[in-house]
Amino acid sequence: MSRGSGKGLSLKDKLDGNELDLSLCDLNEVPVRELAALPKATILDLSCNNLISLPSDFCSLMHLVKLDLSKNRLQQLPLDFGRLVNLQHLDLLNNRLVTLPVSFAQLKNLKWLDLKDNPLDPVLAKVAGDCLDEKQCKQAAVKVLQHMKAIQSEQDRQRQRKLQAEREMEKKREAEQRAKEAQERELRKREKAEEKERRRREYDAQKAAKQEMEKKTKKETVHARKPASSSRPPQPPRHKPSWSRSVLRVLLFVLFCILCTLAACKLTELQHQPLCVSVNTLYEDVVAALQNHKRLQNMLQHNSQQ
Repeated sequence: MSRGSGKGLSLKDKLDGNELDLSLCDLNEVPVRELAALPKATILDLSCNNLISLPSDFCSLMHLVKLDLSKNRLQQLPLDFGRLVNLQHLDLLNNRLVTLPVSFAQLKNLKWLDLKDNPLDPVLAKVAGDCLDEKQCKQAAVKVLQHMKAIQSEQDRQRQRKLQAEREMEKKREAEQRAKEAQERELRKREKAEEKERRRREYDAQKAAKQEMEKKTKKETVHARKPASSSRPPQPPRHKPSWSRSVLRVLLFVLFCILCTLAACKLTELQHQPLCVSVNTLYEDVVAALQNHKRLQNMLQHNSQQ
């Protein structure tokens, strides 16, 4: 493998038991694929190279137990660095690290850690200490893990608070949406009731106007049927002459004429006139007939009494 990438040189030639020494190889990147093919290499030395960063797939080398990355130019570790759960010894001396990824807290088997000569965050630098001897490096591993676990817990709490706040905000938005929908429904209901009331008033007004028009028309019709002289005082009804009255009048007139003729023929000098003679003779015959009729009635009445 070339010095730049580590390709071209067989890693097996550098493998000594379970230790693989790639230090002082002027590497700019880590040959992750070749390293993954050597699961027996649990101890990996990448010190004294030109590494600026580690690829994300580097964290797939979960077989590593001891890792030396000292004297490189690493500015940060991969975010999922905590996947190297079997790691017990980690040397990061003389790099350019300021912080560690939160996943660092998952390195529960880490027993030794050296972070000297890095521009660490003051809080992290104080927690890590100097690591001048074996004891201090072991203490650094314990304290840094505790510190990173506290950061992880705080971040988890922040995420929970954020998630809770988002849920509450979502609930609030849903409640506001429900309230808005309820308000809109109430508004539509009120508008519908107002529209119904308006139409009912219009219907009542139209009905009243129609009834008033009918009353007015009826009144005008009654007035039109009355005679124009209705303002004059009432006159007594006129009785039309019936047919019987006319006949009676004619008979009375004839009887009057007969009486007048009889009187003239009996009392005046006209009695010797032929007409009056006939009239007088007729009169006498009628009187005689009436007398005979009267005597006959008397006889009949007398006989009936016996």
